[in-house]
Amino acid sequence: MVRKILARRLAKLKKKPSEKKVRIRPHDHVATRFGKGWHKRNFLGEIVLPSIFERRRGIRKHEVHFPTLAGDQICVTWIGHASFLIQTREYSVLIDPNWAKWLKVIKRIRHPGFQIHDLPAIDLVLVTHAHFDHLDRKTLRAVASDQPIVVPKHVGSLVRGLGFHAIHELDIWQSYQYKQLRITLTPAFHWGARMWHDSYRGFGGFIIEYQGRTVFHCGDSAYFEGFKEIGKRHRIDLALLPIGAYDPPTCRDVHMNPEQAIQAFLELGARKLIPMHYGSFRLGYEPVDEPPLRLIKRADELGIVNQLYVLTEGQPSIF
Repeated sequence: MVRKILARRLAKLKKKPSEKKVRIRPHDHVATRFGKGWHKRNFLGEIVLPSIFERRRGIRKHEVHFPTLAGDQICVTWIGHASFLIQTREYSVLIDPNWAKWLKVIKRIRHPGFQIHDLPAIDLVLVTHAHFDHLDRKTLRAVASDQPIVVPKHVGSLVRGLGFHAIHELDIWQSYQYKQLRITLTPAFHWGARMWHDSYRGFGGFIIEYQGRTVFHCGDSAYFEGFKEIGKRHRIDLALLPIGAYDPPTCRDVHMNPEQAIQAFLELGARKLIPMHYGSFRLGYEPVDEPPLRLIKRADELGIVNQLYVLTEGQPSIF
């Protein structure tokens, strides 16, 4: 009797339609095996629990005034972590918006640059991958106002029903045209699973092209040779590159350290470097204030400090 019931359930599962699970090619994602010595670490006790009692840094209520732009000017406002507001004369684009105070048990230790209700009207939303610090469903629901959203392949199911009128899923090097904006998904050396079992989800960075100007948001990535290819395909004005969480509790090589971010910047051939992915959440063992200091030191050693722009959350900068 039990066998018959199991057989019927198995038959139903086979008939049930499901999202096609396409595995990312092995050379595109980081190793899933934990690094040497990870079991000797106590991330919960050493990092997570102490941060709960930390007072959040930054300004809780920051009044922000977005400038009026002319011509091909681009305004970049860092919200915090990997979240950015990119503005042109006609459009406002949100990338990886996240106003969450907690990532499950991980506390946000710096306030966002401004309150979510101070946002201008948003024309387009981009999400680089499904990790909780980049795809926050509560934030996305709050910013959705019947505009389109662009995500990597097999991430669309996570943003469906949140209030976007169209969901565009891109594969690597595919593009989406939104009026005068052209959005292209670029490769990264990371992984896209939101949970352990959904490793089929895509991930990457975004190239935003507007009137001959180009902004590159890297998403999350460890250093890899792909930055050279991105630089060959696109002339990049502004490169938004991650510099934090390079000493993770798993001892895996999943994010760039500041020196690697400088190397990636040079291989991209970009004109300006804007660092991100540090300071807001304790995702690694490195000291909170260390990433930008190491970045500035390395840029100074190479004589490229004048190409480095370390932004303050909530302060619009025109390029």
